[in-house]
Order: sequence, then structure tokens, then C-alpha cells
Amino acid sequence: MSKLLNPFKLGSLQLANRVVMAPMTRARIANNEDAADNDTALYYAQRASAGLIITEGSQVSRQGQGFLFTPGIYSERQVEGWKATTKAIHDNNGKVFIQLWHVGRMSHTSLQPNGQAPVSSVAEIAENGTCFALNEQGKPAPVPVSKPKALTIEEIALIKQDFVQAAKNAIEAGFDGVEIHGANGYLIEQFINATLNTRSDIYGGQNINNRIRLALEIVDEISNAIGSQRTSIRLAPLGRFAGMSAFAQEEETWLQLANELSKRDLAYVHLSDQETIGAQAIPKGFTEKFRAAYDGILMIAGGFDKEKAERYLNEGTVDLIAFGRPFISNPDLVKRMKNDWPLAQADRAIFYGGDQRGYTDFPNYTVETAAVSEQASSV
Repeated sequence: MSKLLNPFKLGSLQLANRVVMAPMTRARIANNEDAADNDTALYYAQRASAGLIITEGSQVSRQGQGFLFTPGIYSERQVEGWKATTKAIHDNNGKVFIQLWHVGRMSHTSLQPNGQAPVSSVAEIAENGTCFALNEQGKPAPVPVSKPKALTIEEIALIKQDFVQAAKNAIEAGFDGVEIHGANGYLIEQFINATLNTRSDIYGGQNINNRIRLALEIVDEISNAIGSQRTSIRLAPLGRFAGMSAFAQEEETWLQLANELSKRDLAYVHLSDQETIGAQAIPKGFTEKFRAAYDGILMIAGGFDKEKAERYLNEGTVDLIAFGRPFISNPDLVKRMKNDWPLAQADRAIFYGGDQRGYTDFPNYTVETAAVSEQASSV
């Protein structure tokens, strides 16, 4: 009997299944306000059979942006734009959390207010780091990230306020909850990583409590504002993406954070295994250690298919499985898995940017579309 496809209780939310649509940047916003639009609503509504949708990262401020054409959640226009998406998902009996995003140093001056430097725990550039911004000719393109400035204590407080206001905006926009992006080498992980974070104040250095302080303060302040059961966080334990390096007491740091999060009655914690994005996988056995340290609902993403997902669920390793790329080209992914229908494949060239092509134009499974797909793949 399938655990993956059975209903699941997430706090006060009744999920239709344990299939989660993972957050994926698609960079399809074509307006100057960086606001979700009708295409955004259609894209997510098509995939509302997932037990839970987590949106693409939505920047909590202009300073937090690291990618052109992504939807924010800090302005009134952006809140109004997201309302169409949440309504479309709910009208299709789906549930949705928004991912709150601050990229920290993974940005470029062309994306920042007044062309200023991005910010981070310290003023150290991400070696070989790139983002999608404006090049020297003023054209959208992958560009090297700019050197960041180190945040002051006062500036950290302002960023926490940005996260809290974004969470309040999300509830106003109709979201069921929020996921704090603490993974993939973005701002929160730039504080957690001891090799990078050499600060000498309460937010840095070799002291584990100092380095996980920002993550926990953001979690606590958002929980106080909208409720802990509407609050979650994504982490990439022992991650190496975006210039993150190994550091002393690395495993202890992540497990201590797991213990602290366990005290907070969150909606869930979401682990990101980075092997599918070309970085180090979560080491064998670590997810089980995290599970033992975190007494709450645990989700994982990273290269799962139906068989692997069922195994993790049946072993009790996690409670929810997030699928990313399969949802791009299979809006009816849940139905395909229920019926063991083949999955359509998507060309990586259409993952980021562009128009509706490769975004809202993937069909649901039928015998006819399957035949066309098979014919195309044999050419």
C-alpha cells in the first residue's frame, strides 16, 4: 500500500497526499514590479494535485534578490499578484506555502537598491559564484556575483523585520504558510557556515549558538507573527553549493540546529539534498541522525522517484517527499505516479526564463500525448 499517495495531516492542514512540489526558480515574471501574474497562477494551479506546493523563492526585499524575473513578497503590488495564485491553487483543492528568500552575497550590484553591494555575514565574495543579473551591456545574463559588505548588528535587525513583514504579507496574500530559505548557500547559511562566518560578535565565530542564531531568530519572529504551525525552514546540511566549505564541528552544528528547531512546533523542516544540483549529497546516515534530533515533521528533496520515496517513507526516515524537476514537465505528476504512467522529460534549456513555452504548456497524460512523446524521443 502506498504511503506516498495517501492523505497526510500537516498541522491543521489536510494534505491529499505526501507528494510535495519543491520550490523551483523559473524566472518567468515579465513585469517591472516583480509581481506574480496570471501565468504564475496557471502554472501552480496545473500542479495543485500535489499534497503541498512550495513556491519558488520569493525575495523578502530588493536587497534579498539574486535572480532577475523572480516574484517578490515585499510590496503591495506583489501581495496582490500572489493572491491570484493562492486562489487558483485553493480552487483546485491544493495547499501552498511560499518560500521566503534572501540570497545574501549571491547577488550583483545591478539587482541591488541604488547599485549598492550585496550583503553577507562577512565581506568575502563567493568564489566562482554567479547569479542572473544585468551584464556590462545591461542585458540579462549569468554574471559573477559582486563582493558583499558585512552586515552590522543593526542591519541584521532590519533583515529580520523584512522576513517578518514578508511572512505577514504572505498570509494576507492567502498562503497557508511560509518556508524560510535557509539552504543552498544563501544568507542564512552564510551565517551558519563557520569557514565563511568569521565574525567576532554574537552572530559569528566558532561558537555554534552564535552561527545558528540568525536562523533561529528569524524562525521565532515569524512564528510569533503568523504562528509556528504556519512556519517552516529549508536547510541543506553539509551542503557545498554556492561556495559553502567544510568546517569544524559541521555535523554537530546541524544537529544542534535540529535540536533547537525541535523545540519550536514548526509545520516542518525541509532537507535539501544537493546532489541533483551538482553539489555534495547528504552523507549516508546523516538524515537518520537529523531525524533522531528533530522531533517534528521532516521533508526531504533531491532526486527522488516514486520507488525511492516509498522506501524513505516506509523506513520512517521522513514524512514528506518533495519532487522538483518532474513537476516541471508533468503537471499531473501525482496521477502519473498513481497509475504508473511514464513521465515526460523537460529540456534544461527551458527551466529558467522565457514565456509560457516550457512553463504552462506541458499537457496532462493521455494515450495520444504519450504516443507523440514516444515518437519525438525516437527521432
